[in-house]
Amino acid sequence: MYRGEQMKDLKEVLTECGAIMHGEFTLASGENSRYYIDIKRASTDPEVLGIIAQAMCRESEDIDHDVIGGVVLGSVPLAVALSLVTGNRYVMVRKERKDHGTSRLVEGDLSPGARVLVVEDVITSGGSVVAAIETLRSQGAVVEDVLAVIDRQSGGQERLWGVGVRLHALIRAEDIVDDP
Repeated sequence: MYRGEQMKDLKEVLTECGAIMHGEFTLASGENSRYYIDIKRASTDPEVLGIIAQAMCRESEDIDHDVIGGVVLGSVPLAVALSLVTGNRYVMVRKERKDHGTSRLVEGDLSPGARVLVVEDVITSGGSVVAAIETLRSQGAVVEDVLAVIDRQSGGQERLWGVGVRLHALIRAEDIVDDP
């Protein structure tokens, strides 16, 4: 977890690029929120994506992993950027099988027993990332850690603990909004 100046810098970058919005929003979990954190907005800006990738690289240094996993769609740019910074390969995890092509749920080179660090943009309830973990594990991967840009502190960490996975986040909701 970032602290001090690094956290302040990340909060500033996310605010400046318009990723932190206030208003009335419905989240993927179905809950309503007075704020929304749009990491897709941040990850489509090369400068901001680079800053996030460097921060994720530093945070992932002590996490044992062979492969980076990104959940389609929002986490794929994060996985690619982290892969470019670290030199680790990455895989993309689909939410559902396509009825054409290879029909794979996991795209990329994933060997049985590979230790996958799943990256996520924002963790709220943890539902979509737990589904991705189950998909990866069904392919023989070992998943024990998730690295998110933001933990909204809405039960995701506890849900991940329930499936034997640790959550690492660059920043928490309480660090970037007044009333998470």
